[in-house]
Amino acid sequence: MNLRIRIDEENNKSVVHLTGEIDVYTAPLLKDALLPLTKQQGNVLEVNLEHVNYMDSTGLGVFVNALKSTKENDCVLRLVNLQDRVLRLFQITGLHEIMDINATIRGVNE
Repeated sequence: MNLRIRIDEENNKSVVHLTGEIDVYTAPLLKDALLPLTKQQGNVLEVNLEHVNYMDSTGLGVFVNALKSTKENDCVLRLVNLQDRVLRLFQITGLHEIMDINATIRGVNE
């Protein structure tokens, strides 16, 4: 499956809507879309993962790089609407403790 990316921008906020799977094949596309947004000083970057039903470690790496870049550029990275299976990946790796994750979807509330 492919990954579709839609970006809505308003003032100092970018909302990235993702649909599909994040894996070794689609992660470069995600990285190319996210990283420029993390370099806009003061930007709030919200990534909506509601329609992402699969992510592997390559996807986690993209989000770790994005988090690092937001901290270097005085931005905020927020992940929202994670499905349970994707949220578990962040929990297993401990990334949920260092990332701003709002996982309210399908009865899950982190």
